Amino acid sequence: MKKFVLVIIFTSLFALFGGCSNNDKEEELVPVNNEIAGAWEGSIDIPQSPLPIILKLEEGGGSLSVPVQNMHDYPFSNVVYNGNEANINIDLSGSQITIKLAYDNGKLQGTFTQNGGSFPLELTRHEKEEVTYSEIEVEVDGGKLKAALELPEKDGPYPVSIIVAGSGPTDKNGNTIGAPGKNDSLKMLAESLASEGIASIRFDKRGIGENAQLSVKEEDLRFENLISDVEQLIKFASTDEQFTSVNVIGHSEGSLIGMVAAQNQRADRFISIAGPARSADLILQDQLKEQLPPELMIETEEIIAKLVKGDTVNDVSNELQALFRPSVQPYLISWFSYEPKSTIKELNMDVLIINGTNDLQVPQSEAVMLKQAKSNAEIVIIDEMNHVLKQAPRDREENLATYFNPELPLMPEFVSSITDFLLR
Repeated sequence: MKKFVLVIIFTSLFALFGGCSNNDKEEELVPVNNEIAGAWEGSIDIPQSPLPIILKLEEGGGSLSVPVQNMHDYPFSNVVYNGNEANINIDLSGSQITIKLAYDNGKLQGTFTQNGGSFPLELTRHEKEEVTYSEIEVEVDGGKLKAALELPEKDGPYPVSIIVAGSGPTDKNGNTIGAPGKNDSLKMLAESLASEGIASIRFDKRGIGENAQLSVKEEDLRFENLISDVEQLIKFASTDEQFTSVNVIGHSEGSLIGMVAAQNQRADRFISIAGPARSADLILQDQLKEQLPPELMIETEEIIAKLVKGDTVNDVSNELQALFRPSVQPYLISWFSYEPKSTIKELNMDVLIINGTNDLQVPQSEAVMLKQAKSNAEIVIIDEMNHVLKQAPRDREENLATYFNPELPLMPEFVSSITDFLLR
């Protein structure tokens, strides 16, 4: 496998895309068909690590954005629009990128080529989110974190919950930036809480979306950076008189992030949704066993063993660079050092643990282990609920299809378990 120049992002890692200054070339204006004009989003179909992008096709040119790598509106060197087709060239710091697209049945499909490597690409219309919340900014390390404050219609005061999203380039609504669809799970959760008289704060993670400006160099990123952001949100909410209590809700990897922050800043309650109990190195190995051939799995286990000890690894196969490139290893070392089932023992607050029986990413056995570690915690296992908090079959393909269907509602028992716990 050729090493792909666009840095591939895994889990909650964010890379600063080097050399992303605007291209100063002036190009001849070219017409663009109205049917394909505008913003499009999707993923470059790189095996095991799809890379979310946004393309803007405009009169006179266009631009490429890779939100998870802090690359925004990088201009095309040139583009030829031919009816419902677009042939795009981009000079990215000397690396030549070619994108060929054709419109068909509401989608743009084609190929993304860079340095001899070609990958399929499918894009759908990029739609701006309808804003139903107040926008706030909170001082954090490196700048200001933008967040959405969802308030009930009735007058306060009321409890507030800080919602922490899961792994990867996940935004405040629970969606993967650049993915072929949305599930809106965390947006639905915030709106459901508001309808029951509970306020919430949710946010795009640092380095993506509205908080892309908070990106740091990959080699400087640590798991503690993500914890610190949540701690600052807890501090912010704790000083606001319209809130009667400050609670933390963490989903997936956000469970561990929220768990540590809640303890450090003495939140009132903590809710773990689909949160692992074991350390990330063990979870990662379980996931990769289903994806990697035996020889790469052996190398993976050897690399992880060294990282767990705090040692970096210089010699990494090209096929594993996306996961274990040297610049990302300091982050992995910091992340692997946390064990959720040990951390949850220390929480001095009421705790609720929720998991679904049809969660393909975090099985309900992880929730049971968290409960065993925190004996006085409450636990709710919801039949047929999957990782994005929707009703889903066990079949993998049908289950994953719900990840990109925002029309599916949250499981009613899921919402009622949270509201009952917070309003008690």
